[in-house]
Amino acid sequence: MSLLLKDRVYTMESSTAKRGVYPLHGYKLGIYRLPIKLEDPLEIKSVVEGLKKTFTMDTYADRIYATYTWMEENMTDNEAKGYEQVELSVTVEIVTGEVIDMIYQIFPIEKFGDPQWVKNYRKKADHFAKMIIDTILRNTILADKMVSYYFKTKKLGQDAAIQQLEELTPLAKIVSDAKPKIMIEEPQETGAVRDVGGPLTSPKPGPIDVEYKSHMPPSGTFVVPANKQVIKTWGKGSNNGRLGVWGEFVSVDFDICVADGACIDACPVNVYEWFDTPGHVSSEKKPLMARESDCIFCLACEGVCPPQAIKIFALK
Repeated sequence: MSLLLKDRVYTMESSTAKRGVYPLHGYKLGIYRLPIKLEDPLEIKSVVEGLKKTFTMDTYADRIYATYTWMEENMTDNEAKGYEQVELSVTVEIVTGEVIDMIYQIFPIEKFGDPQWVKNYRKKADHFAKMIIDTILRNTILADKMVSYYFKTKKLGQDAAIQQLEELTPLAKIVSDAKPKIMIEEPQETGAVRDVGGPLTSPKPGPIDVEYKSHMPPSGTFVVPANKQVIKTWGKGSNNGRLGVWGEFVSVDFDICVADGACIDACPVNVYEWFDTPGHVSSEKKPLMARESDCIFCLACEGVCPPQAIKIFALK
């Protein structure tokens, strides 16, 4: 078994693997267990969509399949007598759930039509399988989950956690735009929208109303100039001095916020930055969730906010 992930994440190898994976005689089997969860359909879809231009991606039931294909030639001159070419492939199977298992099997070269002239086939196939694993771990939402795992269990800072992930995945290809944009379905209306009230003359007491999406009317969006991220708002008024709640899943009630800055200091992935709100009764600046899609749902900001103005809606 490759040492790529050994002693860094949980690993397992057995003659009969878990969840119905049965290696055939003479095949090489690599099984890696990651201590992170992948269950949400949107997250699973994001892995498939993010890498479909890099690998052949497919899904079935609770599994994702990533296939890499390469060509082998028996000589460099394709015009020469006796020239042969064969297309080979290796597939990594991602079993989703409470933990993630990454499995690959290397089939005998005979499966591809007896091209016995191919040299170092098993070594190449093993290398490409590990490259697939590394690429998936480095580029998709699984990267955020691994960084969050290091942050929570090893108490590493952001830079150290990212460095550990990079050391874990030395064969990764860097795939642009593979990291998903978090998509949350709009909640069903569960109650009547309340009147958010008249002019705000003093800071609103906390904690944040976690049902704000059903209690406050949507009030448009704000586009972050630096990265064009769109932030949704609820309960913002033009004539009553209320800023309402900003953020769809990194949610801050700006009318409660007193701008102490604890959330900015606590966030390990730099989601927030200061945003000027001159004349507001509770504070003249707010922690804008300028990189909301980078949130790893560690809840650090929610836990340190003195007036309890923050609610993180972690994906399940």
